[in-house]
Amino acid sequence: MPGSSDVQQQLPAIDGWFTTGDDGKTHLIAGKCTQCGTYVFPPRATNCPNPACVGDDLEQVPLSRRGTLWSYTENQYAPPPPYPSPDPFEPFAVAAVELAAEGIIVLGKVVEGTLAADLKVGMEMELTTMPLYTDEDGFVRTVYAWEIAE
Repeated sequence: MPGSSDVQQQLPAIDGWFTTGDDGKTHLIAGKCTQCGTYVFPPRATNCPNPACVGDDLEQVPLSRRGTLWSYTENQYAPPPPYPSPDPFEPFAVAAVELAAEGIIVLGKVVEGTLAADLKVGMEMELTTMPLYTDEDGFVRTVYAWEIAE
């Protein structure tokens, strides 16, 4: 159970996908092939995703925090369990953000309050976190999310 203060402790909804650095900023964690340098997200420790590579070891590395909006959509239907959807369900934007330095595209929710109509392909996006749900022990479970960069 969280401490008795009014501030609820936040924990990731999925361990190992992102971390908060000493600078207080969120960074996604990726697997990077030690042989060819290919990145993969969500992270994993083995099996390079590059079909031209026989590498099997992937090191865990932080990804860029900013990227370019490659595509987007609006989710109009509540995701099925085990995804914890609010009741009543509210549509939300989903963004595919290209991280040019790593050469990958990362899909994720867009922060609440941002509609698909607010997004335009090519705009700069920045990584953040947002609450997803509060678990049975009272911990706020967070996920990574994209927001329009300032």
